[in-house]
Amino acid sequence: MADHPLPEPAVAKEWLETMLLIRRFEERAGEMYAKAKVGGFLHLAIGEEATILGSVRAMRDADYLISTYRSHGHALARGTEPERVMAELMGKEGGVCRGRGGSMHMFDLQRRFMGGYGIVGGNLPIAAGFALASDYLGTEDATLCQFGDGASNQGTFGETLNLAALWKLPVVFMVTNNRFGMGTALERHSAVTDLHKRGEGFGVPGMRCDGMDVLDTLAVTSQALRIAREERRPILVEAMTYRFRGHSMADPEEYRTKEQVEEWRKRDPIVTFGDRLVAEKVIDGDEREAMDAAAISRVDEAVAFADASPFPAPESLYDDVYVLGGQVRGWWSVDTLHPEEGAPQRAEAETGEVPQAMTAALEAGEDT
Repeated sequence: MADHPLPEPAVAKEWLETMLLIRRFEERAGEMYAKAKVGGFLHLAIGEEATILGSVRAMRDADYLISTYRSHGHALARGTEPERVMAELMGKEGGVCRGRGGSMHMFDLQRRFMGGYGIVGGNLPIAAGFALASDYLGTEDATLCQFGDGASNQGTFGETLNLAALWKLPVVFMVTNNRFGMGTALERHSAVTDLHKRGEGFGVPGMRCDGMDVLDTLAVTSQALRIAREERRPILVEAMTYRFRGHSMADPEEYRTKEQVEEWRKRDPIVTFGDRLVAEKVIDGDEREAMDAAAISRVDEAVAFADASPFPAPESLYDDVYVLGGQVRGWWSVDTLHPEEGAPQRAEAETGEVPQAMTAALEAGEDT
């Protein structure tokens, strides 16, 4: 990969500070999960900080970002407060989604971070929708969609790239190639392992960046976003990276060796970038340690905030539910309480109402 010059000192320092914050946050999130303060699944991006930060710093504030379930770092890089991210992990009212999203469904509309997304490959069509909206409205807003190497084998990958190319949408698809789709090595789940070439058959050209190098990731993503924005055509970027932790906290990691992980740790993106800043006298060793201490302190504050934040009140259970009771008259095509009776017989034209087996059952207090 190309050797890129450093940005101005203040910018370089901010990049290191933010990558340290992501790393320390993820480590503490793992601890909170082990203490049963975080429910469900927890997917950590330790080792992928350069891919996250380099790509996000290539974006404009008005651009859209959508990622996967490994999304805490994306929220932090986009500017969401660590306190609100940690509270969301714990399912607290102070969370960025008021505790409704949890680890896999971070969402911050103010910063146009359109979410983590729990379904593998499910975020690609949504990203195309954002890009279609930008095109329809005639704005210069581009979309960056990140997904894992495993998602490149989902049907949504080909379907979305085809439409994005056909409709000339301003979207960059970034496959975060960390070598494993859950626990399956890339060579075992993909016949074509140069994933940036996978879009060529759909009319989407590809590029590759060193996802362990924040500078190279920034340069390649910036170029891809420029093409998407100015030339109105999609680009596929492959970020070559590696996660140092398992797929999730429940992963026993029996599919790779400790030696392989240690070999990749020699390319730790935070260590290598910090070493370069010291070597080029942007910072010294004491300042580097102070940055790390500040990141740890900020995460401590985030944990304290999350611990103090209350859980959502039980009576808020139905807040933001689309269909409930009388406000919208929903219906099921078959009365599941009495399937032997078949579909509802009342026609809307006769009664003036849409058949509503589910709504009627709720209003009657029946156990559905």
